[in-house]
Amino acid sequence: MNRERLRLNEPARLARGSHSLSLSAVPPHPPQQQAASETNLQTKRLKLDYEEITPCLKEVTVIWEKMLNTPGRSKVKFDMEKIHAAVGQGVPRHLRGEIWKFLAEQHQIRQQLPIKQSKGIPYKELLKQLTSQQHAILIDLGRTFPTHPYFSVQLGAGQLSLYNLLKAYSLLDPEVGYCQGLSFVAGVLLLHMSEDDAFEKLRFLMYDMGLRKQYRPDMIILQIQMYQLSRLLHDFHKDLYNHLECHEIGPSLYAAPWFLTMFASQFPLGFVARVFDMIFLQGAEVIFKVALSLLGSHKPLILQHDNLEAIVDFIKTTLPNLGLVQMEKTINQVFKMDISKQLLAYEVEYHVLQDELMDSSLPLSDNAKMEKLERTNTNLRQQNIDLLEELQAAHAKIHSLEAHVENLMGSEGKLKQTIQTLELERAALLNTIEDLRAQMASTATTDSQILGRTETHEDGQN
Repeated sequence: MNRERLRLNEPARLARGSHSLSLSAVPPHPPQQQAASETNLQTKRLKLDYEEITPCLKEVTVIWEKMLNTPGRSKVKFDMEKIHAAVGQGVPRHLRGEIWKFLAEQHQIRQQLPIKQSKGIPYKELLKQLTSQQHAILIDLGRTFPTHPYFSVQLGAGQLSLYNLLKAYSLLDPEVGYCQGLSFVAGVLLLHMSEDDAFEKLRFLMYDMGLRKQYRPDMIILQIQMYQLSRLLHDFHKDLYNHLECHEIGPSLYAAPWFLTMFASQFPLGFVARVFDMIFLQGAEVIFKVALSLLGSHKPLILQHDNLEAIVDFIKTTLPNLGLVQMEKTINQVFKMDISKQLLAYEVEYHVLQDELMDSSLPLSDNAKMEKLERTNTNLRQQNIDLLEELQAAHAKIHSLEAHVENLMGSEGKLKQTIQTLELERAALLNTIEDLRAQMASTATTDSQILGRTETHEDGQN
């Protein structure tokens, strides 16, 4: 798939908000600091100029603030059920960037992924170097969120930060360099955090979350993803799958921008922000789940169209114009889906089919055979590297689970000891109660006898 042919368009769906800043009569800081503070506040408001789809309730915001303000947060392993519940209930827009950093920290704590040496190059050092991708990056600056006020000014602060971020990543990861679509991912990060933090989180998404595989020049992983999405459609919405197949419409005709920009090129920013919330929480699998949910929820309308142009146009232009209710419904559906086993099975299936196709091909010349074998060998080596990375992650997860089980067993032993102690205390208390009852009965008998003697003595006197 040729990356230069992908056309990524951003619909104009962002509404500008008006904000005012109240100033005290006597500035608490020197004028320069106050001016800088006002500028930072205005820039933040400008960046977060989009409509939220899941307003975060005050009590949920308090939960997030407590987690974010935990002492030594970067080394504390939080309860994942609590984190999932909090993300499901909403993420406050003004804290979203910090929450993404928090979710990345939690992922790294749990997975214990090895940090590659190439990933340690400081951002400032990368900015001092030159990139061969400069022309491609500059061309895409004006195409990235062209209607958003932070990026709309040609070579303004937003575009310059975006250029720096993309340039630095192209130098960090020469194999990927720059691919059309990355600018939208970087742009979403820049809207929620500083340039330096955005670079760190882009590096996290690409390496730790494994998203960089789909941006490689050969685009093989993207082809596999399109096959996986097609098979998922067959499983979950067979009538829609048959309808699209009948008109020869494969996922690559409409879903490639969804994967390469994580929906940021065509969908409202409020929706995209929620998708990113889930990607930081659950990983790249979220993109499949969102795509599947979107297609499934619009199935009746898609089935009404009966030709290729109308169907593709509907999916590309009408489907992204979701209402707030539909967007929130889609997000809620994604939280309930689990397709990890299917994705793994369909990736294996894809490679098997490719091998069978190669075996059944027509006889080739020796040179052609050698070239094909070399390509296959290169692909297999890359697959081995990918599998080793996944294996390392799996081992880390197993180690984490074993430690968790060991802790649970230790807790179980302590609980058993506590139960035994409590049972002994209970038995002792029951004995004490019996003794007290016997003493009370004995005392009552004695009192009764004394009372009887007293009454007899009084009667004798009378």
